[in-house]
Amino acid sequence: MKKKWTRSEIASTIDHTLLKATADEKAIKTLCAEAKAYRFATVCVNPGWVSLCAEELKGSKVPVCAVVGFPLGANDTRIKAEEARQAVAQGAGEIDMVINIGKAKSGDWDFVRNDIDAVVHASKPAIVKVIIETCYLTREEKILACRAAVAASAAFVKTSTGFGTGGATVEDVVLIRQTVGEALDVKASGGIRTRIDATAMLEAGAGRIGASAGVAILSECED
Repeated sequence: MKKKWTRSEIASTIDHTLLKATADEKAIKTLCAEAKAYRFATVCVNPGWVSLCAEELKGSKVPVCAVVGFPLGANDTRIKAEEARQAVAQGAGEIDMVINIGKAKSGDWDFVRNDIDAVVHASKPAIVKVIIETCYLTREEKILACRAAVAASAAFVKTSTGFGTGGATVEDVVLIRQTVGEALDVKASGGIRTRIDATAMLEAGAGRIGASAGVAILSECED
């Protein structure tokens, strides 16, 4: 029998996300107001909005999540680390970083692990979620990317940026959860727009959902 997820349970897993290049100050403030009203897990924004979000969310229990090396993951490691360090200094409590996908496709897993490790250390005390961009990886590469995140002591493996050729799938969430076990949590992101989408990911093993449609998802819940 499937679990009946309540509105508050689903809300507590959602990183309320706005990463569009055209997002303006009014939209970011609305994002923060919605996050406080619905008690979302975080607001997830580009680094340039961290200070504003931290101010808007002051006194609430909703932290700011900033993306790093987003969305391609191809920045120099030192740039990623500094971007994370600055975001945390400005008020971010969580960092979502993109792995170097080209290095992963090249089989340079030492580089991938060290890249993650540098961001994890630069982000302290904030936690780091590692975006592996599953749409570009083979099954074996997904497993190896997960292992690199575990070795670098990240907090989560995240499926997608939402800017690639595909988003989260139940199959990928299951694979990631099987690979990381209980060592890390799993964030499903990309294309999650309905309550059915969200609960399918949670039932597959995700502990966090990345979605720009958080309010719409909750509007479909009965309680």
